[in-house]
This record gives sequence, C-alpha cells and structure tokens, in this order.
Amino acid sequence: MPVEPSQQLLFPELAVRAAPVDRGPLHGELRRFAAFGTPTHVYTTTAGGRTIPTYVNEFWTAKQRAANRLHEVSYRACFKPQLPRFFIERLTAPGELVYDPFLGRGTTLVEAALLGRVGLGCDVNPLSTVFAWPRIEPPLQEEVQQRLQDIDFDAVDEQPDELLVFFHPDTLRRISALRAYLRARRHSGTSDHVDRWIEMVAVNRLTGHSPGFFSVYTLPPNQAVSVRAQAKINARRGQLPEPRDVAALILRKSASLLGGLDAELRARLVACRTHPAAGVVTAPAAATPSIESDSVRLVVTSPPFLDVVQYAHDNWLRCWFCGVDPDGVALSIHRRVEDWRAAMTEVFRELARVLRPGGHVAFEVGEVRGGAIQLEREVVPCGIAAGLSPELILINDQKFTKTANCWGIDNNARGTNTNRVVVFRKPD
Repeated sequence: MPVEPSQQLLFPELAVRAAPVDRGPLHGELRRFAAFGTPTHVYTTTAGGRTIPTYVNEFWTAKQRAANRLHEVSYRACFKPQLPRFFIERLTAPGELVYDPFLGRGTTLVEAALLGRVGLGCDVNPLSTVFAWPRIEPPLQEEVQQRLQDIDFDAVDEQPDELLVFFHPDTLRRISALRAYLRARRHSGTSDHVDRWIEMVAVNRLTGHSPGFFSVYTLPPNQAVSVRAQAKINARRGQLPEPRDVAALILRKSASLLGGLDAELRARLVACRTHPAAGVVTAPAAATPSIESDSVRLVVTSPPFLDVVQYAHDNWLRCWFCGVDPDGVALSIHRRVEDWRAAMTEVFRELARVLRPGGHVAFEVGEVRGGAIQLEREVVPCGIAAGLSPELILINDQKFTKTANCWGIDNNARGTNTNRVVVFRKPD
C-alpha cells in the first residue's frame, strides 16, 4: 500500500531498514494497528549501538476533550491522557503501580486511577501536588457549593495592587480572601479534600482568554504573562478587567470536572488513594528514596526537553496564589544535549531501581528544535546505562489540534507534531 504524504516518517534519516518479525504481543499489535484508517509504517532506528523497531501511526485520537473531564485542567507542555492510557491498558493489570517521575499536572496519575491502577507521581515542583492529588480525591459538587458559601470572600489580609492589570479590584479582593482562607486552613492543619479541590480549581481559573476565568483577556491559562506584558495587552486591546464572580466560576468549573465521574470511577479513585503506594512525591526524579525498590510495573512520563518551556516563568502567578517561591524550585532546564543526557541517565538509574523485573518505561520525548535533534536517539543510551533494554520506539504522528493552531503553529512547520516514545524493559 502506498504511503500517503501526511503519513510519511517526519525524519526519514531514522528509517534504516524494515523491522524484523514480531518480537512479542505489543510489537505485533503495533504492526497491525489501523484503528484510525491508516497502516502502521515500520522502520528501525539505530541508537546506543542497538537496532530498535520503530512504529509510526496515529495510535490515539487527536480530538480535543476525548478523555474523562477530570483531565481538563491546564498546564504547559502536558500530554494527552490517551498517551498514558495506551500503555497502561497494554502493559499493566488492574491494581498494579503506575508511576510518573515528571508528574506535571498529573495526567498519568489520574488516568492510571481511572483505569483501576494505583497511581504514583513525583515532581520537583510542589505545584504538581496542587494540580494532581485533588483529582484523586474529588469531592461531591454539593460539598464544593457548601464550602464556598462558608468562605468569607471579603476577609482580605493583603492585596497586591500590581495584579490589578489582570483582575478587577472586587475580583482581586475575593481572590486574595480565598488565598488567605486556604493558607490559614493549611497552617492550622484543618485543610481537607474540599479545600484542596477548591484551590486546584481556583489555580486553573486565575488567568485565561474567556469570561470563564477570573482575569481580563490574556494568554491561555497554562502561561501567565508578566505584569508589564499584561499592561501592554490591555493597552493594545483597549480593555479593562471586569468583575468576576470567583465562587460562581469555581462552582461551574467543578461541575464540569466532576460531571464525568460515576459511582464506578469514584470507587476506582478511592481504591487508588487508599493504597499505601499511591501519592505524590515532591523531589527530584533522580532521588526518590521514599519509593520502594522493585515496586512499579510501568513508568509513563515526559521529561523537561531542551530549553523549551520556562515552567517557573509560566507559573509565577499560580505560585503566588499557592504560596510557592518559584525561585526556590530547582527546575531542570538543559540547553546542551550532553547535559540533558547526563541528567536523564541519573533519572533512569532511579527508574531501574523502582521498576519491577519485567516492568516497562514509556519515555515520551516529543520533538526539539524543529526536528534538528531527535531526543529518542539521545535517550536510548541513558536507559541502557541504567540496565534497561530499549524495546521499541512508537511515533504517534497526527495533525495539530486547535490548541496548537491558536499559537500560530502549522503542521510539520513549528513546534511538536508527534509524540515520540521510547519503550524500555527491565530484564527479569
């Protein structure tokens, strides 16, 4: 069958020769995969002295909002829930431990729990706990409504006036009152799952580009601009912040997030959060002594790429709301490939320790610098150095969605057009 231009391998230099015969059930499934109407294209990639089967297709949908609504919180450079689901369904059984050492917003953790697995996450950024764990212990909508009624949104202890470029004075007063309430509850030890949920939703409603957010029109919610930059946006658009009903917007977003949960899914979340191995660790991915050795069945993760995303810069306003010092978070931003590779090798040594014999790592590395650097090649030696075997490379090749288009990015032109996942296995 001829290869359509849209399905050709984006980096043809990776195509060495046709892959050998099927090496196992997953290899066979990937070779035969045609769920979206196109055949899988099979190549081999040479990296780290190994010849690795490489499978290219659209392996999961590019459609927006095609997963459980509980995932619909914004975070920069996060992957779709369908990515961890693809590997969780094929490489684990219910009740087994699934781990993400670069947790971000918690996509792997939440998807693992929804699929009846035990979710575990780690991130050096404490904001990950704010984003991830409340969705493992979601309240009822009625609990959120009652708690919001109990909060005094006029009890303000401080109000940073520089934020008035984002918020109407009445809105900023309510945001500041909510921030003070949440901080007081944490300090007194009385914070509960409803408080944590409200904090998570509020963080995701701080700024955005529609009336569903607390702010005036600004960039999408996963990237907060500076005060100076927002002042320029306001001047260019001739806009002033309008008052927003903070409690009403939190309640409305809560209804949306909770709307996809039935009794069965809630039971799965309970089973996850009550398991002794479940949780979120705030630590560097290469140093997690609290995680038991030989305990994890599957790792699904995406590490920081090369100088692509400035997480501390993007999250400064969220850090303010949550009381996190962004300058105190030791985020990894590597500009040289050799530095990135050295850091990832240390991460892989820790993953090899926590992984069960026969367990897998699905390591997603996207595209970097317009395709000039193929991190899938760079990461293979990292896993090998840690004693893991590179089993295959999966390239999920699909057209950009509206999220990318809103940034002015065209298919196969700028940005990330594929998920490039290297799958490793720990020997038995």
